[in-house]
Amino acid sequence: MIMTRIHLYIFLSLAIAMSACARENATVVSPTAPTRALATTMPTPLLNASSSDKLLVKISDGALQGTRENNVSMFKGIPYAAPPVGELRWREPQPAASWQGTRAADAFGKACIQPGGNAAANGTMSVGPQSEDCLYLNVWTPDADPNAKLPVMVWIHGGALVLGAGSLPIYDGSALAERGAVVVTINYRLGPLGFFSHPALDKESPNGPVNFGLLDEIAALKWVQKNISAFGGDPNNVTIFGESAGAQSVLALFASPLARGLFQRGVAESSYGIPSHARAQAQQVGIQVANAVGVNGADASMQALRAVPAEKFGALQGKETSLAPSFVIGDAALPETILDAFQKGNQAPVPLIIGNNSNEASVAEAFGIDLAKLIEKLGVAKIALKPLYPGVTDDADLGRQVMRDLLFTAFAKRIADAHSARAPVWRYYFTYVMEKMRASQPGVAHGGEIAYVFDSLDKVPAYAGNVTDADRAMADRVSAYWFTFARDNKPEPQGEPVWVQSTPKQDTVMEFGETIAPQTDFMKKRLDVFVDLLKLLGKILTRE
Repeated sequence: MIMTRIHLYIFLSLAIAMSACARENATVVSPTAPTRALATTMPTPLLNASSSDKLLVKISDGALQGTRENNVSMFKGIPYAAPPVGELRWREPQPAASWQGTRAADAFGKACIQPGGNAAANGTMSVGPQSEDCLYLNVWTPDADPNAKLPVMVWIHGGALVLGAGSLPIYDGSALAERGAVVVTINYRLGPLGFFSHPALDKESPNGPVNFGLLDEIAALKWVQKNISAFGGDPNNVTIFGESAGAQSVLALFASPLARGLFQRGVAESSYGIPSHARAQAQQVGIQVANAVGVNGADASMQALRAVPAEKFGALQGKETSLAPSFVIGDAALPETILDAFQKGNQAPVPLIIGNNSNEASVAEAFGIDLAKLIEKLGVAKIALKPLYPGVTDDADLGRQVMRDLLFTAFAKRIADAHSARAPVWRYYFTYVMEKMRASQPGVAHGGEIAYVFDSLDKVPAYAGNVTDADRAMADRVSAYWFTFARDNKPEPQGEPVWVQSTPKQDTVMEFGETIAPQTDFMKKRLDVFVDLLKLLGKILTRE
């Protein structure tokens, strides 16, 4: 079915409403995996290497002493940059200080400052102790032999750029390491401490950085290039992968001139089509942030802003003080929007996996958006929607599916179609729900694929008692696809269904459901409509 321009304008109102709702509520709760994490702790003090037989690794900054469990060595809480405190707040990350002796690497570093104190507001993602001193990473490896040349997988956590940490149990890298990967998880600055613009900052550094959290991610990748061979990793075989805001980060790193050459491929899980901010918009938010933390708004000095206790920034609430869940356009790290970079061919020409889950709208419902009421408000426009969703009669279900496809599925297709002209692309759609949860879940929630990618189902406290052998078998299979992509440059595990590349003419998507199978012309009619709609929306927003 080809939609008329009238129908496109009807859908435009829906897209604007959904995008606005997502922005307005973006700091309420975490749009990431529905898990309860264990508390994290600070790295322990330096140790006398002769007092322990634990594994020792020498990196550029000093010696590290890790731990070993089963067939995997773990090194936690490694500083990859200097603490971004005091005069280093809202500056590009600086090199970490070196140390004498041997540093214990057996405990996670503190999470970056974020809402909710030591737990997210909804209690589903406790990241443990927080600090502005948070630029740490963690490494899992099967073999810390510098000659091993193992594939490296660097995970970037989600959380709307305001929440999360690389230490959550769901991100445990042990299973991927047992397959033969060196796995790295990172923290990066969040919220106003990670993404910030203000007149005083512009005066201090005209047209300088605003995406400090993205610069942290780049600094972590530079650390990997410099040090990962000590853990058995190959710096010339690095895969970046992430979910939600982590997936946006993956795409932003593809688009960033500063990240070129730091990785060889990427995986974007549940990236979203919510527009980024212009610098002028970000500066207005920065002024509101200054007011909210008790300094003089637009007239605040950088000295005054840097003197504000970090916890005050974590306590901020409301859309007027938040840039979540989007980056800021116009600095060296991200000079243009992600979509513009891909459509112009300015992104890194390396292989990409991109896709989303069957119930991405769970993130909107977590934000308190009533999708049934949103559909009801469409009135006559609802009639135009129904042919795109045959058999769907419930407004709540219709709202969930429209939300998913407008903000997630269609965006993945746009990125995939644009990138296929530069490098191989594989698309996926994740529909596998844990066996014991199928009666209560309308699909795979936002972040619901993560434990399958990491094969970490049994590490997640929220899943305790609900994991079956069939779930574990599925996790083993999904993890194998991601691992072989990192190892071989293509997701082709032995004995598994072939995952065909996606192009605009060969619109193939791999469905990870109760069976794993390729789908051709996936959601073609509705996605064609929504892609046209989003292009129109982009033109209108650009004119505004």
